[in-house]
Amino acid sequence: ERRIKSSTEIEHLRHAQKITGEAMTFACRTIANATADGNGVLHHDGAILTSERVRSMITMFFSERNFSNSHGSIVATAPHVADCHHYGTGPLMANLPVVVDIFPMDNATRYYGDMTRTVVCGEPSNEVKKIHAAVCEAKHAGCVALRAGTTGEAVHLATIAVLEKHGFTMARGDVPHDPAVPTMPCGTGHGIGLEVHEPILLDYGGGEIFEHEVFTVEPGLYSSVLGGVGIEDMVLVTETGHEILSSVQEGLTWND
Repeated sequence: ERRIKSSTEIEHLRHAQKITGEAMTFACRTIANATADGNGVLHHDGAILTSERVRSMITMFFSERNFSNSHGSIVATAPHVADCHHYGTGPLMANLPVVVDIFPMDNATRYYGDMTRTVVCGEPSNEVKKIHAAVCEAKHAGCVALRAGTTGEAVHLATIAVLEKHGFTMARGDVPHDPAVPTMPCGTGHGIGLEVHEPILLDYGGGEIFEHEVFTVEPGLYSSVLGGVGIEDMVLVTETGHEILSSVQEGLTWND
């Protein structure tokens, strides 16, 4: 009953994701329009722009809209972004990708939004552009694969097939790998509703998918040297396929 969403629940999730997208646009534009000093450190309104400062700004944004950000937000760049669950710390830098992952709760309904985007203040490197293109294609493949009657494992396999086609690999747990090489260290996504993480996982062993379930689809590639790229949308499983509930651009450039 928790997995299959009613029409009312779907509208609650749609609204939560709409406000999440507004917060994402605000955060990414703030980073994109910051000013870099001679050392490449970003500044905003006369002070250094840090991961912690952007998270505080996101929390304030939600507070003014009756949303809770009690789990915090991820605003991470190299080297910390190599751990895709690191919340990020310290000054943000020009020309490096910043992964922003926001997952608030609507206080009025108790339903969650969840979205990830990546932003670069300045000019992304060719390597980062390549990573971004691969992640966007993998996310699209995961969304297309997300349909009733298939499995969470099949969706995950569809996303990693795209990343492997582009020459990237998976590295999870204690698997040895070069931290300078971008890898995907996690599953493709998870259910969402009254909790930000709900069954089932879009991952190895993920079971059958039902119509009217809502999932996140969130492939990413992360490196301690190049930085990371993550793109995440909330996706509804429909009678005929899928519907993406996020309507926010996926590019690296967020200038006004």
